[in-house]
Amino acid sequence: MSVFRRIKNLVSKPAPPMPEKSILTIGPGDVCEVSLATYQVVGRTQNRQRNAIVLTLQDGTAIRYLAIEDRERTLFALYEPIDGRLDSFEEVPTTLELDDRAYHMEEHYSGIIQSSGKTPFRQGGEQYVWQYVSDDRMLLRIEWQDGRFMLYEGESVLPADVRVLRGG
Repeated sequence: MSVFRRIKNLVSKPAPPMPEKSILTIGPGDVCEVSLATYQVVGRTQNRQRNAIVLTLQDGTAIRYLAIEDRERTLFALYEPIDGRLDSFEEVPTTLELDDRAYHMEEHYSGIIQSSGKTPFRQGGEQYVWQYVSDDRMLLRIEWQDGRFMLYEGESVLPADVRVLRGG
């Protein structure tokens, strides 16, 4: 190493520390904990218009989806994919009955998403979302993009039950 390089290293400023990752900034390769279960984040979709993120989480062979909406409060919901089919995105009902549980539409929206990693929809684009809630507070989520439906069933998660263990 030359004398000039050594002097330069002594005088130069140290690199600024990397900002700590939060649950809103983690992505594929990071590790998080949700309700005392540890998951690796393998995918991420983001709807910037709504400030909404859906993380694809993997624990062994189990796949879960953590939906995060950053509004006046940060809302979390943990979903599992379920089997189901709808004929057309134009005919999604306002009430659905699955396994003797009635779900009522709470919200419907669409927006442009960006995706990275392993997600149900491999590329970004316009996505339609329908969110339902049952009388016993169970959640149902339907997503449609490029002619494909995905259905998820889940429940709300308290913010204290979600934390980042390791950011990549």
